[in-house]
Amino acid sequence: MEQQNSVNKRIQLLRQEMEKEGLLAYIIPSADPHQSEYVAEHYKSRAFISGFTGSMGTVIITLTKSCLWTDGRYFIQAANQISDSEVELFKMAEPGVPTYQEWLKENILSGERIGFDQRLFSVNDIKTLKNIINNEEVEFVGDNDLINRIWLDRPSLPKEKIFYHDVKYTGLTSSEKIDVVRKKLEKNDSNVYLLSSLNDIAWLFNIRGNDIAYTPIAYAYAIISMHQALLYIDLEKVPQDVRKKLEDQSIEIKPYNSVFEDITNLTKNCSVLYDPTKLNYGLKAMIHSSSKIIEVDEPTAFIKAQLNKTEITNLKKCQINDGVACVKFLYWLNNSVKQGNITETIAAEKLTSFRQQLPLYIEDSFGTIPAYQENAAMMHYNPYEATPKVLEPRGLFLIDSGGQYYNGTTDITRTIVLGELTEEERHDFTLVVKSHIALNLLIFLHGSTGSNLDAIARQTIWQEGMDYKCGTGHSVGYLLGVHEGPARIRRGTNDVILEEGMYLTNEPGIYKENKHGIRIENDILVKEVMNTSDGRFMSFDVISYCPIDLKGIDASMLTSAEKKWLNEYHQEVYNKLSPYLTKEECSWLQTNTTAI
Repeated sequence: MEQQNSVNKRIQLLRQEMEKEGLLAYIIPSADPHQSEYVAEHYKSRAFISGFTGSMGTVIITLTKSCLWTDGRYFIQAANQISDSEVELFKMAEPGVPTYQEWLKENILSGERIGFDQRLFSVNDIKTLKNIINNEEVEFVGDNDLINRIWLDRPSLPKEKIFYHDVKYTGLTSSEKIDVVRKKLEKNDSNVYLLSSLNDIAWLFNIRGNDIAYTPIAYAYAIISMHQALLYIDLEKVPQDVRKKLEDQSIEIKPYNSVFEDITNLTKNCSVLYDPTKLNYGLKAMIHSSSKIIEVDEPTAFIKAQLNKTEITNLKKCQINDGVACVKFLYWLNNSVKQGNITETIAAEKLTSFRQQLPLYIEDSFGTIPAYQENAAMMHYNPYEATPKVLEPRGLFLIDSGGQYYNGTTDITRTIVLGELTEEERHDFTLVVKSHIALNLLIFLHGSTGSNLDAIARQTIWQEGMDYKCGTGHSVGYLLGVHEGPARIRRGTNDVILEEGMYLTNEPGIYKENKHGIRIENDILVKEVMNTSDGRFMSFDVISYCPIDLKGIDASMLTSAEKKWLNEYHQEVYNKLSPYLTKEECSWLQTNTTAI
């Protein structure tokens, strides 16, 4: 209650600042100036003003109302976190629920002023906002960071040093990557590329940092022309050895905020290319008026999405190590739950401790989600924001986790049977396993997109009148973000073709509020399996190695093809991991990978 009261007080303080500026409404997104999914503490303005801590959402504060929009991953969490405040929840994509832009259109009158910090919105965000409101007499005021006026103890911007990601891991030097980008510029008849996506900048310059928790990137901008490569970053973060490596490749390093001073001069009479979903509106406003604008999907995103041979070789080694940590954890959990006093948080910390023992480990790739019984119905449940449940020898325990290593990034979920299950739990567990296997058995024609395949994964679950309110899979970076684009396996408009070397997840699930949540997730690589007169045919190579809990499966529900896949997968898990396990762990793994 105390936290929610402070939320209401913050909203009142914000309204006072809005009145000073003559604003009827103020919009607070989740983003930072680089449209990052996860942001540094300094940029968690939406969480500060609303009390909702999920990674995705938008808040609108008017002089009389406070509204939060978020997606299906966070409906339960958001409802709980805002329950005692004045904030009202709008469930995105649900029937009859307006978007925040549509809501503003209905609630803003001619002559009113809408405020926001334009650095936190992409070019497309502002285009969409203006197009939907479609009222020339509504004024948009984008130069107000009102949150900064009331967030008196706001965390400062991070200052940790960056490091250079060696070519033995990346396969290409930064200068080689820049040459590929310049060829893309030529194809698009452009000569200046504005780049603000942090994951893409980290990949392009082979640098990694620690500005955002679990994502090894650093706040930076970049400008690439046919003759210059400019990296804008806090100079205090750049060690001398990293500076030398970059400068030896003809990369000029400049202060982070000087991009706003440079961009006008560097874009005079140029053909300027950028991704309007990534570039912030404040930076776009500084482009010289003489420029020709070319808006395209981020060229670097497509290049880095197809892992090269060096990256794939490293990643497969990384996955074996990560699987070893997961199996050691499962063995420990199996023995420890029976003894009692193991909470969700203790389990999560134990899994991290096993990863910390691995070579090349840096940090986890996101905050581990350990959710027991009904808590797992919240897809992004955080036990540190509640009272962690004690694991008992019954029911289901979901744990979603991953690691950041010099040789790759991992993301894996297992739902673990701790003891006796209800008939419903076993039935739902088996449905999720069948849904997961459906993608692994699939062969598809090149040219297919993730939206083409998403329905195939859902078929088993749809037939039971159920669905999951998230995608089936997302791209994963290579020592970068655990959630990346451009490829995804999900519903909706998605025209990104699945190409060989793309790295994604396969993670269907069933989530029943106040009952249980079940998810099985493996990492997969797109590969070509045959090339015939009818075209190229693709499939997925599963590269996560960890047993799927056989105790949760009703084998009578599986087809012979599904049993064959599961048995072969479990045999591969045993073969790859057993050389790195103790005798006792090997014995446990052998039992838990027995053919059915």
